[in-house]
Amino acid sequence: MESKKFKDIKKAGLVGIIGNIFLLIIKGAIGIFTHSQSMIADSVNSASDIIASLMTFIGNRISSEPKDNDHNFGHGKAEYIFSLFISITMILVSIKLLADSVISLINKSYFEFSWILIIVCILTIITKLSLFLYTKNMFKKYDSILLKSNYKDHKNDCLVTTCTLISIVFGYFGIYWVDGLVGICISIWILLTGIGIFIESYNVLMDVSLDESTKEIIINLVKQHENIKNCYNLYCAPVGYKYLVVFTIAVDGEMSTYESHKLANHLEKDVEQLEKIDKAVVHVHPVNMDYDKK
Repeated sequence: MESKKFKDIKKAGLVGIIGNIFLLIIKGAIGIFTHSQSMIADSVNSASDIIASLMTFIGNRISSEPKDNDHNFGHGKAEYIFSLFISITMILVSIKLLADSVISLINKSYFEFSWILIIVCILTIITKLSLFLYTKNMFKKYDSILLKSNYKDHKNDCLVTTCTLISIVFGYFGIYWVDGLVGICISIWILLTGIGIFIESYNVLMDVSLDESTKEIIINLVKQHENIKNCYNLYCAPVGYKYLVVFTIAVDGEMSTYESHKLANHLEKDVEQLEKIDKAVVHVHPVNMDYDKK
């Protein structure tokens, strides 16, 4: 059975798909009709948003699968694989938009001003702001990189459409070159956002280590046990949006095997209570004076 987390992320993906399809249709139609390069760029951005929301839906579906014999730590990394797909899509779209906007600026293209353009921009900003607030609230609740990618995308769209609105206002006064310039700015914004998401997803897939603050919390948990003489070989690896932690503790060689493993088991449970930790594995060694002095 799916957990509430995965049901909520699925819902966020579906809401994003429906909202972006609606915006794609109205922005694409109006952009083509009025020849507004910034509106066309904005509509293509909505198309990429549909792909992002679809990736969120599929990635969440796969990552919600429980652990099995072939995937001992579950399917959590699917979130990062699909976030990588989202980022690549954003980067490719931004490059195409950048080229089109530069050509539009060089050719001094102009668009036909219409109050419908203003209405579409305002409607888009309201829709995207609502999606941003909804998705960000879900991200704060579940700390999912798929939701993070989506809420950042919605936030960017609010800013992008605001820039589109500004270019349209300039067009009303006959200053058409702003339209192409805004198209370039939108393209660069999408490109930078895509690169940021790509780097974050890539780091997790390449087994980036835990942040130093969480490592420090683990060390402090170890220090609370006076029978532990030392702690070393702390290794971390991401398993989905959480981490596997493995480390070694040194105890008095006179301690019984039962007591030392009971201590390790208790410590593992303490560490696994941390929000970012999925599984903790603690090895026990007797104190080695030569090793522990290094």
